[in-house]
Amino acid sequence: MEKGKIKVTAENIFPIIKKFLYSYNEIFLRELISNAVDACVKIKTLANLGKLNIQVKKLEIEVKVDKDKKLLRIEDNGIGMTREEVNKYINQIAFSSAEEFIKKYKTEDAIIGHFGLGFYSSFLVSDKVELYTKSYQQGIPSVHWICDGTPNFRLRYAKKEKIGTAILLHINEKSKEFLEDYKILELLKRYGRFLPIPIKFNNKIVNNTQPLWKKNSLEIKDKEYRSFYRELFPDILDDPLLWIHLNIEHPFKLTGILYFSKVTNPMDLKKNKIHLYQNQVFVTENLEGIVPDFLTVLKGVIDSPDIPLNVSRSHIKSNITLTLTQISNYITRKIADRLTKMFIKDRKSFEKKWQNIKLIIEYGMISEPRFYEKSKAFALYSDINGKYFLFKEFLEKINQKQKSKTNKIICFYATNLDEQNIYIENVLQKGYKVLLLDSQLTVHLIQKLETDIKNLTFVRVDSQNIENIFIEKKSTNLTQQEKNTLKKEIGKNIDKKTFQIQFENLNENCLPFLINIPEFRRRINEMNVMRNLSVGEKEKKSYNLVVNTNHKIIKRILREKKKEIKNKLIRDSLDFILLCHNLLKRKNKSRLIKRILDLL
Repeated sequence: MEKGKIKVTAENIFPIIKKFLYSYNEIFLRELISNAVDACVKIKTLANLGKLNIQVKKLEIEVKVDKDKKLLRIEDNGIGMTREEVNKYINQIAFSSAEEFIKKYKTEDAIIGHFGLGFYSSFLVSDKVELYTKSYQQGIPSVHWICDGTPNFRLRYAKKEKIGTAILLHINEKSKEFLEDYKILELLKRYGRFLPIPIKFNNKIVNNTQPLWKKNSLEIKDKEYRSFYRELFPDILDDPLLWIHLNIEHPFKLTGILYFSKVTNPMDLKKNKIHLYQNQVFVTENLEGIVPDFLTVLKGVIDSPDIPLNVSRSHIKSNITLTLTQISNYITRKIADRLTKMFIKDRKSFEKKWQNIKLIIEYGMISEPRFYEKSKAFALYSDINGKYFLFKEFLEKINQKQKSKTNKIICFYATNLDEQNIYIENVLQKGYKVLLLDSQLTVHLIQKLETDIKNLTFVRVDSQNIENIFIEKKSTNLTQQEKNTLKKEIGKNIDKKTFQIQFENLNENCLPFLINIPEFRRRINEMNVMRNLSVGEKEKKSYNLVVNTNHKIIKRILREKKKEIKNKLIRDSLDFILLCHNLLKRKNKSRLIKRILDLL
């Protein structure tokens, strides 16, 4: 029997591996299964190159648990190793057989391992590790290797008959959970779900060796995409709205499928639903740096051998900025190009899906300059009647008709059809067009558009008197004493901290009272609310209460001598406009309803 010491530079290399190299001890199974896959891929490659004198049988990896003996066994029928190769690749840490194989045979087959460290993750959960291996080379004896987690090992010839490698882990006391079938199955599903070699556990194949993203998108039917979505996310009941199949060959290799699901609320923008794989091995759900932030709310899979990972292959290298930026920009471009093609090919179908995907698209428009530019070809805007436009299409309709006295294009918009109905009607009566911008990101989106289109201004229908936008503001027809009188009487019926009274000489057909928040102030308020949502703080709103001095009710209030009738006129008119804005307090609502019923 041969004895010796594993060649390392420090006696404490194993504690370093255990404590610092791997974040989670469960990683050991991913590493050992990956090694087994590589062994199978290697022998398959040699067979394809005509380098074998034996017939390759059906390649397979088998995992077995012996709870009584505290053993976990991982066995493959791959390429196997000679005694010399065990000395070279096992007894020398960080010496990768995968790297050497790729260089020697110049293969393009997906080999997982690169660092030569994965095997030693087995000591995260084991008191002792045994390895039985038989090389594919004829006439070479089998080998048995044993190590107890120290730099000492034992190596001897064995009687293993079948080509391949078997690893026996003697599970330590702290890691007994890895002797439970449910735990092993959970890890195999998590890390080996889509590995290219069949994995058998409890006499069942537990992985899909031909995941959909590896297939030609031209040969895949819609029902297959939906079925794969349900395979990835079995807890999600709704079907995806649309999907994008990525297949990038240059300047880096990347494949994957990204699904757009229904999102109508910012609370639905949940991240970490894109799974990152490398050569079909699961790596992480944290894709920060690989895809732009707005795309992390999509669901699906990305697989790339070119994404730089740390030595443990559990995290993306954060210091490789250039490569990650290139990948992120490329994915953004591919997504935008695909959305453009979908829009051009079937605009009606795209419009039907828009309401459920627009929050993601708008998120991208305000956060990614490159995506914003490309989104001009497919981003939609709805008018209040539900008709969709590209913004350039809508701009053509309002470019000449809706120019302010300062020669700016005025784009009127509403955020709530019911609450702002009287203001919408007022704008429509004057022949102007109104967009419905009702997403939670509207305030950021319109500022992005205003920055891009220099002579454009967005005005919400209830933010000010629209006549003042197009013509010079008229002076009021009241004396200062009349204003003071009205201010005093009206002030008795409102919260003076919430409402600021203003007087304007509006059209006599307009309402006696109007409520608005100036556009700029309201935008600031909305941004503050969005920033503070996480801590539950909302800034209290303040409003302008505009008195239409040209309205007959206001004129009657000034003429009325009887205090009771004067107060009733003010109260009824105010309650009506407050009700329209959902600002009428509950007790005042009951009072208004009673007065209406009394009139009937």
